[in-house]
Amino acid sequence: MESIANWPLPLDIPLPLPADSVLLQALLVFLFLWHILFVNLMVGGSLITMAFEILGRRRPDFDVLARSIAGTITVNKSLAVVMGVGPLLGINVLYTIHFYTANALTGAAWMSLVPLVTLAFLITYAHKYSWDRLAHAKGLHISLGLAGTALFLVIPLIFLTNINLMLFPGRWLDVDGFLSALWLPNVWPRYFHFLTASVAISGLFLLFFFLRSGSNIVDKLETMDRAYLRRLFYSIALGASGLQLLFGPLVLISLPAQGMSWYLIGVISLGVALALAAMTFMWREIVSPRPHPMRRATLVFTLITLTAFAMGYGRHVYRESALQEHKALMAAHTQEVGWQAAAAQWRDATGQTLVRVPLGQKIFEGTCAACHALDKVLVGPSVQEIAGLYGENPGGIVTWTQNPGRKREGFTQMPAFKLGEEKLQAVAGYMIELGMPEELGAPEEAVDEG
Repeated sequence: MESIANWPLPLDIPLPLPADSVLLQALLVFLFLWHILFVNLMVGGSLITMAFEILGRRRPDFDVLARSIAGTITVNKSLAVVMGVGPLLGINVLYTIHFYTANALTGAAWMSLVPLVTLAFLITYAHKYSWDRLAHAKGLHISLGLAGTALFLVIPLIFLTNINLMLFPGRWLDVDGFLSALWLPNVWPRYFHFLTASVAISGLFLLFFFLRSGSNIVDKLETMDRAYLRRLFYSIALGASGLQLLFGPLVLISLPAQGMSWYLIGVISLGVALALAAMTFMWREIVSPRPHPMRRATLVFTLITLTAFAMGYGRHVYRESALQEHKALMAAHTQEVGWQAAAAQWRDATGQTLVRVPLGQKIFEGTCAACHALDKVLVGPSVQEIAGLYGENPGGIVTWTQNPGRKREGFTQMPAFKLGEEKLQAVAGYMIELGMPEELGAPEEAVDEG
């Protein structure tokens, strides 16, 4: 974990939120889950379509299924875009500085999202509507579909990398464009977790889509019946869910530690328990000889939906916790700058001049002078006595201040001061300079221009 002292602190925007913070956070989670559902169906559907179309070169029934699935992708991609407006606005409002900082750091890759989405949609439509025309050039048609699918894989990776970068303010100064942000912890485990979730959810969706009442897909197939389709799509969903159990722990352990809590572990554990229950019912449906493909589908769908809510809520809990301290530091920094700006305006209006005070003197007068006078004992020994003891060893003052003891009777135990090495060195030098006789001289201290 990076030191908090190294976190950059950009100025916040001191504007009130348009609604209660809790309400906005709840809306963000809800709208994001709706958006990611259709993104999952778009990405997972594309992967399954291409796998089936390739298999269809040897077994035509898979080509029939692939063509039907391709028809759902263009609908789901449109819904994904529309449903993405809400969470995008929500994250802009709640995490303005963090989100736009990540946008700026990923640069050209983030700016390329709109043209990439447009190109992916055009290729997907071309693939969908050229099925018959390119029936005798199947290699070309598959290549067209693979190009669209590749874009659907790249677009979420860019967005995920950007969102992940929000959680690493301590690494912002190290990031130099999208490629460097791509290798931050958590990106790849989270991406593969997303891909397996997309395939799992798409498998369940296609189970409903092909086996719903009124579907005539079986009439178009030569070697597949409803029982075969039931086992096929349950197997796809179960296999992808199993892979999620592999990538899920990798996601958790690669997250920055400052966002972890037992509450978060509890939420994630609940999601895992619900997923395991859903997987158990999927397995029973796969091995069941009964020709009732929708027997447990509603129960599985309900469990997966609850799992998605648990994981989506857990992700938000982590984000809030991980950024809480940085947001507080940003707010304090913003307030300090505001006071400095107000003071500068007052000095300008009154003609006052700002006197630059050395850092050591500033700290001494604000902290040390309460107990140490120049030439007499207050709570602690005089500055002259301290300078006489440590005149050749200012580091001794630093060491003592960080971990003071009690050497003499009659003096109160001095508390430890955690001001940082630079500030303690500055105040030590100032005290020696102040307390030593002028004829002996003392090392000069750098002036604080801040």
